[in-house]
Amino acid sequence: MKRKREVSPLMLGVLALSLLALFASPALSAQEIKVGAVMPVTGRFAFAGVHINEGLEDALMMANAEGGIHGKKIKYIMEDGTYKVDVAVAAFKRIMARDKPIIMYGESTALGKAMAPEIKDRYKVLYGSTSFSSELADARKNPYMFVSGPTYSDQLGILLQYVAKAKPGANVAFFHSDTEFGKDPIPYGRQVCKKLGLNLVATEVAKVGGVDVASQVLDMKRKKADYVIFQGFVLSPVPAVIKQARDYGLKAKFMGTHWGTHKMLLDKLGSLARDYLGVMPYAFYWQDEIPMIRKIKAWNKKHHPNVKYRPASYMQGFLTGLIFVECLKRADEAGELNGDGLVKALRSIKNLDVGGLMAPITVVNNKIPMGRVYKANVSKKIFEPISGWIRTE
Repeated sequence: MKRKREVSPLMLGVLALSLLALFASPALSAQEIKVGAVMPVTGRFAFAGVHINEGLEDALMMANAEGGIHGKKIKYIMEDGTYKVDVAVAAFKRIMARDKPIIMYGESTALGKAMAPEIKDRYKVLYGSTSFSSELADARKNPYMFVSGPTYSDQLGILLQYVAKAKPGANVAFFHSDTEFGKDPIPYGRQVCKKLGLNLVATEVAKVGGVDVASQVLDMKRKKADYVIFQGFVLSPVPAVIKQARDYGLKAKFMGTHWGTHKMLLDKLGSLARDYLGVMPYAFYWQDEIPMIRKIKAWNKKHHPNVKYRPASYMQGFLTGLIFVECLKRADEAGELNGDGLVKALRSIKNLDVGGLMAPITVVNNKIPMGRVYKANVSKKIFEPISGWIRTE
């Protein structure tokens, strides 16, 4: 007679737990939405990357605290790209293979351009980044990519609109770096000058970090530039240009695009910042009259009690997070929680209230083509708005 095999209670328990895990895992994962990011939290762009990363993560975690995406929680997955293309590409592909997020964020223009073909044809994820590149915001060429603000061309256009109104027919000089970043909006800027009746009298070029700028300054003086617009610099050689301009008697007003309108430049310039103007698409941390700034400060007080200040880089990351959350909500409501559904959601955004962090957002050609002109207040060491919101499209 064959002996009847008995199953022990322990084995039954193990079997039950295994079956529970097998059937429960998909349900649990369905309640989790993955957002990946390759951030430059070390390397030469870490001065901004650390804050962009924290701003993006805070916006996503704030959404989780408020109920997530219709009950689904967002999981944020970040790896350091070190601001090196090969490292960043490897990190991007690793996150995609391991975690399969439906949204990705990239650390640079270079990473976006390197991954653009695969994002379009293979990965098909909604992609935002630190970049304001005009090329990455080309909706026809890069349908899954967007710029969470005005492109470099838009920023230059906003400043030129301000100049044309402040001094019709003014003499304008562009002063840009010898990098792709510096050259990006210059052709567009020439077109806008012609359209607005401004005289582009000089286009000067210098190396990032350079200090030998006397020849460029003297050329702008000879050509009687009324306004000089910097593009492609974060700090140097901006202080050297302004100082030498003052020394040589050039009375032009100096202006900067986004990266030239950060507080660290203001602090570096000191008294040289008098009359300095710049374009910024986001509100500053000191603008307490803005509801979203108050909300951000309350969040930081609770979750980052040692933080006393958040720079514009943080606001860039945070605003991108708000857009990600809005796209996720719209795509989820439509039953299209995937790359194509997220792109459709992105392009449907019109007059979205972001609590004053920007004016109500309308996405146009995968970008937000608007900004505001600010003027340096040397005594307070802050930038203050001197224009309303200016749109280019």
